[in-house]
Amino acid sequence: MSFALPIRVYWEDTDAGGIVFYANYLKFMERARTEWLRSLGIAQRQLREDSGGIFVVSETQLKYHRPARLDDELLVTAELRQIGSASLIIAQRVLSNSEQLTASGPALLCEGTIRIGWVDAASLRPARIPRQVSGTLERFAGSMSQPLKP
Repeated sequence: MSFALPIRVYWEDTDAGGIVFYANYLKFMERARTEWLRSLGIAQRQLREDSGGIFVVSETQLKYHRPARLDDELLVTAELRQIGSASLIIAQRVLSNSEQLTASGPALLCEGTIRIGWVDAASLRPARIPRQVSGTLERFAGSMSQPLKP
């Protein structure tokens, strides 16, 4: 099952028309990825201290379907799609948790893929993802391949 983080839309997330500013979907997705890793026991600050490495976003691809608005309740998902020696591809969706469920589930607002790479924190050069991290992700990958069930 995909990891899902509930988020509410605040004034600071919107433009003058009360619609979520397009770049803020990336912030919502970042929070969901961080909480997804934390739910797996991967605390990024501790990981940096222990390994000297960090995750960085290297590529994004998003498609916007419908706008989110002030006070909307959202579900932001994270699902591991691919793991390599130095990067991950994570599929993410932002769903409306405020509207009636459609026959296929919550209304899809935004979806995309994010590639995060592992780098040495000091040099910012690519490095191998630490084995304890890749092992944890591989163990849970199968359980994250199912569709979201709200």
